[in-house]
Amino acid sequence: MEYKVLTDDDLNFFRKTIGENNVMISELEKYASDSTEKLEFFPEVVLKPDSAEKVSKIVAYCYRELLPITPRGAGTGLTGGSLAVKGGVLISLEKLNQLIEIDQDNFQVKVDAGVINYKLQEALAEKNLFYPPDPSSWQSSFIGGNISTNAGGIKAVKYGVTSHYVLNLEVVLPNGEIIWTGANTLKNSTGLNLTQLFTGSEGTLGIITKAVLKVLPKPTHEVSLLVPFRNASEACEAVAAIFHAGLHPAAVEFMEKRAIDATVDFLGESMIPIEEDTEAHLLISLDENIDTELQKCVETLSKFNIGEILFAENQAEKDRVWHIRRKVSEVVKRNGYTIEEDTVVPRGNLAKLVNEMHKLADRNNFKVVCYGHAGDGNLHVRINHPDFKNSYNVPDIQVILKELFTIVKELGGTISGEHGIGLIQKNFLPIVFSEANLELQKSIKKTIDPRNIMNPGKIFLST
Repeated sequence: MEYKVLTDDDLNFFRKTIGENNVMISELEKYASDSTEKLEFFPEVVLKPDSAEKVSKIVAYCYRELLPITPRGAGTGLTGGSLAVKGGVLISLEKLNQLIEIDQDNFQVKVDAGVINYKLQEALAEKNLFYPPDPSSWQSSFIGGNISTNAGGIKAVKYGVTSHYVLNLEVVLPNGEIIWTGANTLKNSTGLNLTQLFTGSEGTLGIITKAVLKVLPKPTHEVSLLVPFRNASEACEAVAAIFHAGLHPAAVEFMEKRAIDATVDFLGESMIPIEEDTEAHLLISLDENIDTELQKCVETLSKFNIGEILFAENQAEKDRVWHIRRKVSEVVKRNGYTIEEDTVVPRGNLAKLVNEMHKLADRNNFKVVCYGHAGDGNLHVRINHPDFKNSYNVPDIQVILKELFTIVKELGGTISGEHGIGLIQKNFLPIVFSEANLELQKSIKKTIDPRNIMNPGKIFLST
């Protein structure tokens, strides 16, 4: 597809539509990268509309003029989904940032796409409500971006991922039309489920501008346990044992020693003891029937070769241990582990996945560290290669990743649990999808976006 080159007439239209101050053609470094590896793609212009109607006018114009559009949230993505690989127009949703309504009677909230996840959590907590999806980037990531990638988070094992909480979406289609995808109801069997189609579509089918989300009563009690294991495989096996014991943890997180060591050192958390003979930690959160579940959890864990459990019961202690977990990705990236893969396997195969990742690293002379959401089998694999810091268009790394994802597939898993496909994962989709499946997905994209202007170059191999 050959797109139009941006002209002064285009810029004048944008300035007239959203105002001079909301059109940027210089100092675009912030918008040329996201949290993915070390990649940089500059758009020709960045636009900051403050309403769905203005987004609609921009998109309709780009559709007519054949200008590629890259929708962008906070830029916290890890697959290059918000990078303007085709140049053109980048639409930032940062000014669509209103928390429109908290409906306490129906346990719903209506928000603009640019509302920060953490800000929503704060507002809900004041009313003793709770929105469970909480990715590690929650203090900066936008709700719209979370929906676009179907983000998971720490509590997904008990409460589910973003898609379980999206009731209805306002979406600007590639031709500029605005639709609502569903209804503000807990049940809906009316026609095709467009809400779920747009959830996880990574901006390739349209731009999400508003969302109606389901929320829950906030748990009244919570305790966290940081559990050191002398054997990483046993830490993985303990995850299944926890569930076999009939426990319902809100979170079960896995961190290899190299990951937690680096993070504790970076944060200066001297109060967190890390024993030398430890290979991995589980960080577990319980938020109901605390007395009964805590006793049963400790009894279950004591059957394994563990060190001293750290119990975090007051808010300061809980904040400390969970701050470590949320900082792991940032810290290991600083330490040279710049290539991150978001694998997910059936929970019972976690130990095999960790072992296979280390064998793969040994065979190919690189370092690897694993951490992530052990409770639902979603493991983040971070690679520190001595010669390459990116995976995108690096043949040697592509060979390694193909082997990695083939292992994941053989273990019954798939290549992304919560980060999405974006730019850097799309070459590997044929590993997990049949040709018929891929062609069906492409046909849906072509039907909704026949001119291929919406986030081109992402997910689909031919775009």
